[in-house]
Amino acid sequence: MQINSTFSAQLQCKCPRCWKGEIFKYPASNILKFSKTNASCSNCKASFEPEPGFYYGAMFVSYALSVALFVIVGVSLYLLFHPADEVYLIVIGIAAVLFTPLSFRYSRVLFLYWFGGYRHNSSL
Repeated sequence: MQINSTFSAQLQCKCPRCWKGEIFKYPASNILKFSKTNASCSNCKASFEPEPGFYYGAMFVSYALSVALFVIVGVSLYLLFHPADEVYLIVIGIAAVLFTPLSFRYSRVLFLYWFGGYRHNSSL
């Protein structure tokens, strides 16, 4: 599949420099290994950890994604069902657990694209 935009490269977790190499070793559905990141791009050799502790900032992105999820789920429940308070806690808790692998991965991808210092090079 041809990637022709930064958004689609981010969505597919591709290298920010060449848009071809995989950032993660395993798919998000692999619950035990969803967090395993390749050290560098298999295509252009760009490092996926520009400096030690680089991804600590990704926690803030993950927090923002989680808050957005909680608001969307909470407002949807309120508008559609008007459930009891316990239902909000249970459903939002389940959504948070199910969303964890995606939140982890996309917070790292977004942080790498925004602050990793790489710009797309179409000649690679």
